[in-house]
Amino acid sequence: MTDFLLIDISNSYAKFAFASKKRISAPARISTSDVTSAVVAGFFKKRKVRKVVVSSVVPEKNSAVLKAANKKANVLWLDWKLNLGVGIDYPKPQSIGADRLANAAAVAELYGFPAIVVDFGTAVTFDIVSDRRTYVGGVIAPGLEAMTNFLYQRTALLPRISLKEPRHAVGKSTIEAMLSGALFGYRGLVREILARIKAEQFPHKKVCVIATGGYAHLIAAGLPEIGVIRPHLTLEGLRIVANLND
Repeated sequence: MTDFLLIDISNSYAKFAFASKKRISAPARISTSDVTSAVVAGFFKKRKVRKVVVSSVVPEKNSAVLKAANKKANVLWLDWKLNLGVGIDYPKPQSIGADRLANAAAVAELYGFPAIVVDFGTAVTFDIVSDRRTYVGGVIAPGLEAMTNFLYQRTALLPRISLKEPRHAVGKSTIEAMLSGALFGYRGLVREILARIKAEQFPHKKVCVIATGGYAHLIAAGLPEIGVIRPHLTLEGLRIVANLND
Protein backbone atom coordinates (compact mmCIF):
# COMPACT_ATOMS: atom_id res chain seq x y z
CA MET A 1 0.00 0.00 0.00
CA THR A 2 1.23 3.50 -0.89
CA ASP A 3 1.38 6.06 1.90
CA PHE A 4 -0.14 9.07 0.18
CA LEU A 5 -1.99 10.35 -2.85
CA LEU A 6 -1.09 14.05 -3.09
CA ILE A 7 -3.51 16.37 -4.90
CA ASP A 8 -2.78 20.02 -5.65
CA ILE A 9 -5.78 21.78 -7.21
CA SER A 10 -4.91 25.23 -8.55
CA ASN A 11 -6.93 27.58 -10.73
CA SER A 12 -5.64 26.26 -14.07
CA TYR A 13 -4.28 22.78 -13.41
CA ALA A 14 -4.50 19.98 -10.87
CA LYS A 15 -1.52 17.76 -10.08
CA PHE A 16 -1.75 14.23 -8.72
CA ALA A 17 1.20 12.25 -7.34
CA PHE A 18 1.62 9.09 -5.30
CA ALA A 19 4.16 9.43 -2.52
CA SER A 20 5.93 7.53 0.18
CA LYS A 21 6.97 9.32 3.36
CA LYS A 22 10.30 10.23 1.74
CA ARG A 23 9.63 10.92 -1.95
CA ILE A 24 6.99 11.69 -4.53
CA SER A 25 6.49 9.91 -7.84
CA ALA A 26 6.24 11.73 -11.18
CA PRO A 27 3.03 13.76 -11.06
CA ALA A 28 0.13 13.69 -13.50
CA ARG A 29 -1.27 17.07 -14.54
CA ILE A 30 -4.77 17.75 -15.86
CA SER A 31 -6.85 20.87 -16.41
CA THR A 32 -8.73 21.81 -13.26
CA SER A 33 -11.93 22.09 -15.30
CA ASP A 34 -11.60 18.35 -16.07
CA VAL A 35 -11.36 17.25 -12.43
CA THR A 36 -14.34 15.01 -11.60
CA SER A 37 -14.96 12.29 -9.05
CA ALA A 38 -14.47 9.73 -11.84
CA VAL A 39 -11.05 11.18 -12.69
CA VAL A 40 -9.97 11.13 -9.04
CA ALA A 41 -11.37 7.61 -8.61
CA GLY A 42 -9.10 6.51 -11.45
CA PHE A 43 -6.08 7.11 -9.23
CA PHE A 44 -7.53 4.85 -6.51
CA LYS A 45 -7.83 2.09 -9.11
CA LYS A 46 -4.11 2.37 -9.84
CA ARG A 47 -2.95 2.00 -6.23
CA LYS A 48 -4.34 1.58 -2.76
CA VAL A 49 -3.37 4.54 -0.59
CA ARG A 50 -3.45 5.12 3.13
CA LYS A 51 -4.20 8.84 3.02
CA VAL A 52 -5.17 11.54 0.51
CA VAL A 53 -3.53 14.92 1.11
CA VAL A 54 -5.12 17.87 -0.66
CA SER A 55 -4.20 21.49 -1.34
CA SER A 56 -7.11 23.19 -3.08
CA VAL A 57 -7.81 26.79 -4.03
CA VAL A 58 -10.88 25.80 -6.09
CA PRO A 59 -13.60 24.92 -3.53
CA GLU A 60 -16.09 23.65 -6.10
CA LYS A 61 -13.74 20.78 -6.95
CA ASN A 62 -13.41 19.56 -3.36
CA SER A 63 -16.56 17.42 -3.53
CA ALA A 64 -15.03 15.41 -6.40
CA VAL A 65 -12.17 14.38 -4.10
CA LEU A 66 -14.46 13.52 -1.20
CA LYS A 67 -16.79 11.45 -3.37
CA ALA A 68 -13.92 9.48 -4.95
CA ALA A 69 -12.15 8.91 -1.62
CA ASN A 70 -15.31 7.72 0.14
CA LYS A 71 -14.32 4.77 2.38
CA LYS A 72 -11.12 4.20 0.38
CA ALA A 73 -8.79 6.55 2.28
CA ASN A 74 -8.76 9.34 4.84
CA VAL A 75 -8.56 12.85 3.41
CA LEU A 76 -6.30 15.51 4.94
CA TRP A 77 -7.07 19.04 3.74
CA LEU A 78 -4.09 21.33 4.07
CA ASP A 79 -4.89 24.47 6.05
CA TRP A 80 -3.32 26.76 8.61
CA LYS A 81 -4.57 24.71 11.60
CA LEU A 82 -2.29 21.76 10.79
CA ASN A 83 1.28 21.32 11.95
CA LEU A 84 3.10 22.84 8.99
CA GLY A 85 6.60 22.89 10.42
CA VAL A 86 6.46 26.69 10.20
CA GLY A 87 4.76 29.25 12.42
CA ILE A 88 2.26 31.74 11.02
CA ASP A 89 2.61 35.47 11.68
CA TYR A 90 -0.36 36.71 9.67
CA PRO A 91 -3.55 38.53 10.77
CA LYS A 92 -6.09 36.23 9.04
CA PRO A 93 -4.36 32.88 8.53
CA GLN A 94 -7.56 31.31 7.19
CA SER A 95 -7.24 33.56 4.13
CA ILE A 96 -3.84 32.12 3.08
CA GLY A 97 -4.08 29.81 0.06
CA ALA A 98 -3.37 26.17 0.87
CA ASP A 99 -0.78 26.00 -1.92
CA ARG A 100 1.11 28.91 -0.39
CA LEU A 101 1.19 27.18 3.00
CA ALA A 102 2.46 24.00 1.32
CA ASN A 103 5.23 26.00 -0.38
CA ALA A 104 6.25 27.56 2.93
CA ALA A 105 6.34 24.16 4.64
CA ALA A 106 8.42 22.70 1.80
CA VAL A 107 10.99 25.48 1.55
CA ALA A 108 11.61 25.57 5.31
CA GLU A 109 12.16 21.81 5.47
CA LEU A 110 14.13 21.35 2.23
CA TYR A 111 16.17 24.56 1.94
CA GLY A 112 16.08 26.30 5.30
CA PHE A 113 15.15 29.88 6.13
CA PRO A 114 14.87 32.79 5.68
CA ALA A 115 13.46 32.02 2.25
CA ILE A 116 11.27 33.35 -0.54
CA VAL A 117 9.20 31.05 -2.76
CA VAL A 118 8.19 32.39 -6.17
CA ASP A 119 5.37 30.26 -7.62
CA PHE A 120 4.71 30.86 -11.33
CA GLY A 121 1.10 29.81 -11.81
CA THR A 122 -2.12 31.48 -12.93
CA ALA A 123 -0.94 34.21 -10.58
CA VAL A 124 2.67 34.59 -9.55
CA THR A 125 2.94 34.47 -5.77
CA PHE A 126 5.85 35.38 -3.52
CA ASP A 127 5.76 33.81 -0.07
CA ILE A 128 8.17 34.66 2.70
CA VAL A 129 9.45 32.49 5.55
CA SER A 130 11.33 34.57 8.12
CA ASP A 131 14.57 33.76 9.91
CA ARG A 132 12.33 32.67 12.83
CA ARG A 133 10.79 29.97 10.59
CA THR A 134 7.45 31.78 10.39
CA TYR A 135 5.27 32.53 7.39
CA VAL A 136 4.98 36.32 7.38
CA GLY A 137 3.07 37.11 4.17
CA GLY A 138 3.69 37.61 0.50
CA VAL A 139 2.94 39.28 -2.79
CA ILE A 140 0.45 38.32 -5.53
CA ALA A 141 0.80 39.54 -9.13
CA PRO A 142 -0.85 38.49 -12.41
CA GLY A 143 0.61 35.36 -13.97
CA LEU A 144 2.58 35.50 -17.20
CA GLU A 145 0.00 33.65 -19.26
CA ALA A 146 -2.82 35.73 -17.80
CA MET A 147 -1.05 38.92 -18.88
CA THR A 148 -0.42 37.77 -22.47
CA ASN A 149 -3.93 36.34 -22.83
CA PHE A 150 -5.34 39.67 -21.64
CA LEU A 151 -3.56 41.43 -24.49
CA TYR A 152 -4.96 38.93 -26.99
CA GLN A 153 -8.50 39.17 -25.63
CA ARG A 154 -8.64 42.96 -25.29
CA THR A 155 -6.98 44.09 -28.52
CA ALA A 156 -8.18 43.75 -32.11
CA LEU A 157 -4.86 43.06 -33.81
CA LEU A 158 -2.58 41.35 -31.29
CA PRO A 159 -2.38 37.54 -31.64
CA ARG A 160 -2.29 34.80 -29.02
CA ILE A 161 1.38 33.83 -28.55
CA SER A 162 3.30 30.75 -27.41
CA LEU A 163 5.70 31.80 -24.70
CA LYS A 164 9.40 31.25 -25.36
CA GLU A 165 12.69 33.10 -24.94
CA PRO A 166 12.96 36.16 -27.23
CA ARG A 167 16.08 36.46 -29.39
CA HIS A 168 16.21 40.28 -29.15
CA ALA A 169 14.77 43.02 -26.99
CA VAL A 170 13.55 44.95 -30.06
CA GLY A 171 11.04 42.83 -31.96
CA LYS A 172 10.91 42.86 -35.75
CA SER A 173 7.35 41.53 -35.81
CA THR A 174 4.25 41.83 -33.62
CA ILE A 175 4.88 38.39 -32.10
CA GLU A 176 8.56 39.15 -31.41
CA ALA A 177 7.59 42.45 -29.81
CA MET A 178 5.00 40.74 -27.61
CA LEU A 179 7.47 38.02 -26.57
CA SER A 180 10.03 40.66 -25.63
CA GLY A 181 7.50 42.61 -23.59
CA ALA A 182 6.21 39.47 -21.89
CA LEU A 183 9.50 37.77 -20.98
CA PHE A 184 11.80 40.72 -20.29
CA GLY A 185 8.99 42.73 -18.72
CA TYR A 186 7.99 39.85 -16.51
CA ARG A 187 11.54 39.26 -15.33
CA GLY A 188 11.64 42.95 -14.44
CA LEU A 189 8.49 42.55 -12.37
CA VAL A 190 9.92 39.55 -10.51
CA ARG A 191 13.31 41.21 -9.97
CA GLU A 192 11.75 44.38 -8.55
CA ILE A 193 9.44 42.52 -6.17
CA LEU A 194 12.31 40.34 -4.93
CA ALA A 195 14.48 43.42 -4.36
CA ARG A 196 11.71 45.11 -2.36
CA ILE A 197 11.08 42.01 -0.23
CA LYS A 198 14.78 41.60 0.53
CA ALA A 199 15.25 45.27 1.41
CA GLU A 200 12.20 45.28 3.68
CA GLN A 201 12.50 41.88 5.36
CA PHE A 202 16.12 40.77 5.06
CA PRO A 203 18.52 43.72 4.82
CA HIS A 204 22.12 42.50 4.92
CA LYS A 205 21.00 38.86 5.25
CA LYS A 206 21.42 35.95 2.89
CA VAL A 207 18.04 34.62 1.79
CA CYS A 208 17.23 31.50 -0.23
CA VAL A 209 15.00 32.14 -3.28
CA ILE A 210 13.21 29.11 -4.76
CA ALA A 211 11.11 29.11 -7.93
CA THR A 212 8.32 26.66 -8.68
CA GLY A 213 5.29 26.38 -10.95
CA GLY A 214 4.62 26.14 -14.65
CA TYR A 215 6.80 28.98 -15.97
CA ALA A 216 9.59 28.70 -13.40
CA HIS A 217 12.20 27.38 -15.85
CA LEU A 218 11.38 29.91 -18.56
CA ILE A 219 11.46 32.99 -16.32
CA ALA A 220 14.11 31.97 -13.79
CA ALA A 221 16.59 31.16 -16.56
CA GLY A 222 17.33 34.88 -16.85
CA LEU A 223 17.19 35.75 -13.16
CA PRO A 224 20.36 35.17 -11.11
CA GLU A 225 18.36 36.25 -8.04
CA ILE A 226 16.64 32.86 -8.10
CA GLY A 227 18.87 30.19 -6.59
CA VAL A 228 16.92 26.96 -7.14
CA ILE A 229 14.10 25.77 -9.41
CA ARG A 230 11.94 23.04 -7.85
CA PRO A 231 9.01 22.39 -10.21
CA HIS A 232 6.94 20.30 -7.77
CA LEU A 233 7.60 22.17 -4.54
CA THR A 234 3.89 22.36 -3.62
CA LEU A 235 3.55 18.57 -3.82
CA GLU A 236 6.69 18.20 -1.72
CA GLY A 237 5.03 20.46 0.82
CA LEU A 238 1.97 18.22 0.89
CA ARG A 239 4.21 15.21 1.53
CA ILE A 240 6.02 17.02 4.35
CA VAL A 241 2.78 18.20 6.00
CA ALA A 242 1.33 14.69 5.66
CA ASN A 243 4.30 13.29 7.60
CA LEU A 244 3.98 15.97 10.29
CA ASN A 245 0.27 15.16 10.79
CA ASP A 246 0.33 11.40 10.34
